[in-house]
This record gives sequence, C-alpha cells and structure tokens, in this order.
Amino acid sequence: MADKKQNKRNKNYDDDYNPRFRKQRKKVCLLCSDKNFVLDYKNPEQLKKFINEKGKILPRRTTGACAKHQRDITLAVKRARHIALLPYTQQ
Repeated sequence: MADKKQNKRNKNYDDDYNPRFRKQRKKVCLLCSDKNFVLDYKNPEQLKKFINEKGKILPRRTTGACAKHQRDITLAVKRARHIALLPYTQQ
C-alpha cells in the first residue's frame, strides 16, 4: 500500500510542501518605496497602472499598495473619471 502512495506522488517535493499553498513574496507599496513618485489625477498614463482593462480599480492585493496609498489611488482615479480623463468602463 505504501508503494502505491509513493508512485502516486512521483514528484520530488518535501512532505510538508503543498504547491497549492506556496508562499508568495510580499509586495512593496510603490508610493512608499519611491519618494519621487507623486500620484496625480491629471496624469491618466500613471493611473492606468492601477486600473484593469475594464476600467475597474485594482485591489490592494494586486497593486501591492498600502492602505493609505490605496485610498489615494482610489480618489485620484475617481477624480480623473469625473473630469473625463479616464473612462468609467471599457467594453
């Protein structure tokens, strides 16, 4: 029976390694790390890094931004949408 288990697990993994739950590197906030990076709602090219192809604002876990800067990103994107620099949706 142990032989069948060994054949089923034909990979060279450790016993405690599970590929579904591998640890990922912690993302660093772009705005905290680079002091020269200033977020501006009048610069849509800069804000496109923080929205997806449909025009939705990306979450913190995707952008890697800290809570404070994620709020700033959200505010800047909403302001840019309001003055029509960024579209609300894309189809």
